[in-house]
Amino acid sequence: MRSRFDEQLALLNRELIEMGALCEEVIALSAQALTEGNAELAARVAPLDQEIDRKEREIESLCLKLLLQQQPVAKDLRQISAALKMITDMERIGDQAEDIAEIITFLGGRGAENSDLLREMARSTIKMVTESVDAYVKHDTALADQVIAEDDTVDDYFARVKKDLIKRIAQDPDDGEFALDLLMIAKYFERIGDHATNIAEWVIFSVTGEHKEG
Repeated sequence: MRSRFDEQLALLNRELIEMGALCEEVIALSAQALTEGNAELAARVAPLDQEIDRKEREIESLCLKLLLQQQPVAKDLRQISAALKMITDMERIGDQAEDIAEIITFLGGRGAENSDLLREMARSTIKMVTESVDAYVKHDTALADQVIAEDDTVDDYFARVKKDLIKRIAQDPDDGEFALDLLMIAKYFERIGDHATNIAEWVIFSVTGEHKEG
């Protein structure tokens, strides 16, 4: 009975890793579309987000089966409950990457070519998501702590991007709509960073039993 349970836990692990990889892919794609002002690339994000939604439903179903059919010990319960929390954040990451992609399709081929700060912010956010998934795979609480600390960097980028874009609007009010679109994109990246932080916090909980909110 326990060996069957362990097989199901291993499957849960693999499914979470796959969902995490999809999240990494979807943000990287939206960031690349933003840099290049490429609406075709942006259009590839929505189907990936649907795949992320499907994974969330599958993992949720697997977690509930594990809870109902077996008698998990405390460590198992932590792993399953952390997984249920993590997939919610992963699903939101997919949604926000799609929101970014949607804005890009309305930019008329313009990208963030003149916004180094926004591109750096996107890179930092992708790094956070990748590391939060890696931390789960490796049960690495030190890496999870690193992700939580990196959220300050992303928040700082957001504050600087916002300041830069407000200055741009003041200098060229006619281009204000484009600047506001970029600000909205920056806000979505900042939120993705928050979700990566949440994932890292649940990784720590799954290993230690302690949940520390950032």
